[in-house]
Amino acid sequence: MPEWVPDRRRRGGAGQPVDPVLAAEAWFLHHGLPYFVDDVRADVEAKLSRARVVSVLGVGTLLGALVGTGTGLVTSPSTGFAVGASVLVLWLGTYALRALQASVIAGWALRRAFGSLGLLLPLATRALPMLLLFITFLFINTEVWQVASALHGGVLWSAILFFAAAAIGFLVPRLAQELDEFDDQIHTDDLLAAAEGTPLEAAARELVADGDVDLPEEAQVGGLQMVNLLIVLVVAQVVQVVLLAVAVFGFFIVFGAVAIDPAVVESWIGDAPTYPPGPHLVSVQLIRVATFLAGFSGLYFTVTAITDDTYRREFFTVIMKELQRAVGARVVYRELRRRLSASD
Repeated sequence: MPEWVPDRRRRGGAGQPVDPVLAAEAWFLHHGLPYFVDDVRADVEAKLSRARVVSVLGVGTLLGALVGTGTGLVTSPSTGFAVGASVLVLWLGTYALRALQASVIAGWALRRAFGSLGLLLPLATRALPMLLLFITFLFINTEVWQVASALHGGVLWSAILFFAAAAIGFLVPRLAQELDEFDDQIHTDDLLAAAEGTPLEAAARELVADGDVDLPEEAQVGGLQMVNLLIVLVVAQVVQVVLLAVAVFGFFIVFGAVAIDPAVVESWIGDAPTYPPGPHLVSVQLIRVATFLAGFSGLYFTVTAITDDTYRREFFTVIMKELQRAVGARVVYRELRRRLSASD
């Protein structure tokens, strides 16, 4: 048996070599790719049967309708709609976390978000100057203040969710295209680079040395694995967008508190600004406008990063590395599993 073909009896105990298949599966789980693990994916596919999905959607829709209707009767229809939609999303999210292994992806996403805090300064210095030149003109626009300051509670967050959905709608097809181009053109150097620093590094070298694998064919990703990979790539980009939106929000909060006089705000919106409890430093209307423009900035930046070559080189580099590493590791893992089955 070749050295790199795993023996399932090897569990990596004291003085024992580590089974590369088990190590690869642990690596996939740690990097938010549970559906790349064959056993996990088979279990999830069973839980995505049509009958189960319909029943989960039905119960969630009923709960959302009941809670939303009750909230709407007490408050307002818009707030009721937002609360009902939130209940549905919460129900589906809970099911996904427990049954569909989404907790693995969520755990990776949280680690990725906290680990990416160091990107805030580079993002601010590269993207914010040009972005603020455009967005600042909206900030001092009367109509924007009238519209944004009138967005109460659920309506404001519904607008932010709309921006987020639109950004993801633009982003996913682009990422799918990048994936399609990459897996059609993968070469041995890409495979070795992808496996570097992973438990599959030695196996990748052996696989390349054998030269009997059709890389473009083996690299094709589909089904749940495609969904999982796209989620990981979207999260990698969304973390950057959220960091940028937070920076925009903070900028406008400070700028508005310092430069926009309350009398000017009153002339724009027709009423005196209101303030949260405490010192009258930041008005409720300023918070709404800053939140609205931060959400719009996230959408604007996402579209720019997809379409502009300069931004694409700057901010898609991390995503392309994630894609290359995941696809390359999957190729080696699949070959390990195939040779393991053949050896049995």
